[in-house]
Amino acid sequence: MGGMRTRMVSAVMVAACLGGVWIPAAIGQGSGRSVQTSKAAAERAAAGDTPANPPALAHLLGALKPGAIKAAMRKVGDWQMAKSRAQFNQQWTFAALYAGYMAAAKTLPDPAYEKAMLQMGNEFDWKLGPRLAMADDQAVGQTYLELFDQYRQQRMIEPTEKQFVALMRSPDNPEKPVWWWCDALFMGPAVWARLYKATGNRAYLDYMDHEWWITSNLLYDQQEHLYFRDESYLHKHEANGQPLFWSRGNGWVMAGLARVLDAMPQDYPTREKYVEQFRQMAAKVASIQSADGLWRPGLLDASAYPLPEVSGSGFLVYALAWGVDRGILDRKTYLPVVKKGWAGLVSHIYVDGRLGCIQPIGAAPGDYQPASSYVYGVGAFLLAGSEAARLAEGRGVHGKYAESQAHGNP
Repeated sequence: MGGMRTRMVSAVMVAACLGGVWIPAAIGQGSGRSVQTSKAAAERAAAGDTPANPPALAHLLGALKPGAIKAAMRKVGDWQMAKSRAQFNQQWTFAALYAGYMAAAKTLPDPAYEKAMLQMGNEFDWKLGPRLAMADDQAVGQTYLELFDQYRQQRMIEPTEKQFVALMRSPDNPEKPVWWWCDALFMGPAVWARLYKATGNRAYLDYMDHEWWITSNLLYDQQEHLYFRDESYLHKHEANGQPLFWSRGNGWVMAGLARVLDAMPQDYPTREKYVEQFRQMAAKVASIQSADGLWRPGLLDASAYPLPEVSGSGFLVYALAWGVDRGILDRKTYLPVVKKGWAGLVSHIYVDGRLGCIQPIGAAPGDYQPASSYVYGVGAFLLAGSEAARLAEGRGVHGKYAESQAHGNP
């Protein structure tokens, strides 16, 4: 009995270190860690699929016009909601989808999307994922904070505040940054920036700023103006000899920059550094946009990849449209890139609403099929559509897109 008690205590300690919850199991039936691992695996599997016999493409209008944009958003958003509502979870995969639904709820507008997000938050008691310092588990907080901004219910942000206060007391590990992979710059920083905006506590923004530039100094290539996925990719190359830069990874970063800047005060001391990095990346990705308006999984060797990648492309179109709308990017230069990119995204919608050509979960360019669809790609698409609609409707800083056309601008 004493030996069994020792094993149980040891298991509790291990589970605590892993940030999980230990569930007692009979000897020989596995541990709480295996239960947690199985749950995570099931949640990852829920993120998407590749059907053996997909329907036909929808051939929707890809014009940068409000009605066409909203029709495409509605078709994709409704399909994904029907497919995934019962599988909502706190994983980063779904967190990106929630961000898209929050944007679509305002753009269409559709209160049903916002209601679904409120229900999701209540289901999870407004808690982040179980791993304290893991940005992937923080990403859902973006939606919690956006809802808090509307409803001002303290319970929506209390768990995030408690967790982030504990994190700020943790010293940096010089061997490994908190955000050691570039995707993390979408997942975590915007939560910290929005928590600052919600509370007025600048310590949250200062923590985010400190950690962002640690990651940037490690992974941002000052010549190519792109991010490596993580330190292990610093010396990896494409078949053509070019450095390996993943389109979705850089899409995550550019979208993250946009969302951080949205919450950051105009007079924040390092704001211009973020703006400058955003502009550098925008110029680079615009220069390598493919003829179909999208980007391949490997950014610097497009010919090596037969299919465009819609999730990375979606985040890039979102960020570029955001930049034009906010006056950070030159309208004449970048509006044609946004128009071409949006049309490219719409061309991958199927008649049932499925959005295809999305690479499965991974860390680098990988294999997928034309009908492969995953929730984070749908989130990127809805974000891109929302910013495209702002441009088309003239809700941004530079007036109506239609007016620019009347004056001969593209």
